[in-house]
Amino acid sequence: MKQLSNKKVLITGASEGLGRALALAFAREDAEAIAIVSRHKERLNKVADEIHEIAPSTKVLVLAGDVSLPQDVERICATTQQAFDGTIDVLVNNASIIGPTPMPYLLDYPLEDFHKVVNTNLIGPFLMIRNILPSMIESGGSIINVSSDAGVIGYPGWGAYGISKFGLEGMSQTWASELEDTHVRVNCVDPGNMNTAMHRAAEPDEDPEQWADPSSVVDIFIFLASDASKAITGQRFLAQEDWKKSIKTIYHAQQ
Repeated sequence: MKQLSNKKVLITGASEGLGRALALAFAREDAEAIAIVSRHKERLNKVADEIHEIAPSTKVLVLAGDVSLPQDVERICATTQQAFDGTIDVLVNNASIIGPTPMPYLLDYPLEDFHKVVNTNLIGPFLMIRNILPSMIESGGSIINVSSDAGVIGYPGWGAYGISKFGLEGMSQTWASELEDTHVRVNCVDPGNMNTAMHRAAEPDEDPEQWADPSSVVDIFIFLASDASKAITGQRFLAQEDWKKSIKTIYHAQQ
């Protein structure tokens, strides 16, 4: 049985990498409607074509925009809510940028770049959540923030990216606490090392073949987007480890 039937989904950073993999995976799970967001409309159109090949009946909304810009976030959320009859069941905050490469140490980090990374990776998700909550607060829904191990360990040279992910981790817990009396759940997923353009740019001397294909880490996202995760909020999951064991531990603690 398909896990996301009747779900209306909004995914940022969906033109490539993990965002694209999630859009296609959600289509395979029979999502009713998928809004895909990125700064690159041509790439989004290709992803939309791929979705239609997988699930011809799935409604696809292509939205070009920059989540670092508040006006773009407002437009993206308002347009999606209108197109989806006021309902967004799942929000995946996946869009992020690495910043300048080679990545400078903090002492030499350009202030303009620092602002851009934080605005994209942290302020953008904050604004996305705040804008979609009116469409989610009554009926409930799932918010999934894409984090990183750089969000829990301060690696030298990872600068604004790591700092923004630390902030995203804390913000996710705060949102989850503030929404605990609602049916909205907020969780973080660390997808681990993936063979994506951003990761290749961040670590050009490493062999990308050793990293996971984004399509191999989508299962935890499908679970968190589905009704099976209704009791799960304020948690952090590692997509490439035994997250099912973590789920069992959480359920056991709740009993």
